Amino acid sequence: MDAKGAVHKYGDDVNTDVIIPARYLNTSSHSELAAHCMEDIDEDFVKKVKQGDIVVAKKNFGCGSSREHAPIALKASGVSCVIASTFARIFYRNSINIGLPILECPEAAEEIRSGDIVAVDFDTGLITDESTGKTYQAHPFPPFIKNIIACGGLLESIAKSK
Repeated sequence: MDAKGAVHKYGDDVNTDVIIPARYLNTSSHSELAAHCMEDIDEDFVKKVKQGDIVVAKKNFGCGSSREHAPIALKASGVSCVIASTFARIFYRNSINIGLPILECPEAAEEIRSGDIVAVDFDTGLITDESTGKTYQAHPFPPFIKNIIACGGLLESIAKSK
């Protein structure tokens, strides 16, 4: 359940309207959402992102509307983890609900650069910037959240527990 990939770096207050613009909310297709992920803030994101890549941002990532489409678009585009100084609470919960790992770590969010290769150990919360050799400590997920993410989301974890 660990993550390793190239970093796509953003600043403060990345809202759900730029993660997935409202004009694409008329689809429930995850691949269609992924095709337009981040296009209003980074028009080349969908061309650059590869399976396993990591998004790093500063404070208040996922602010704005409560749409679940935003973490779905990120996950469907191949993003394996989002690291930020802070997250909007509803985005945090929606990410866990759909099985997208997210970690709050202000020091990592500040220092990691776009293009760095980063590895994340979800069991310990250790974030390693393999490009610089620097490590950062985030709070690891409690077991019930690890289970939700490992199952691919809340609904899947409930179905597997029956």
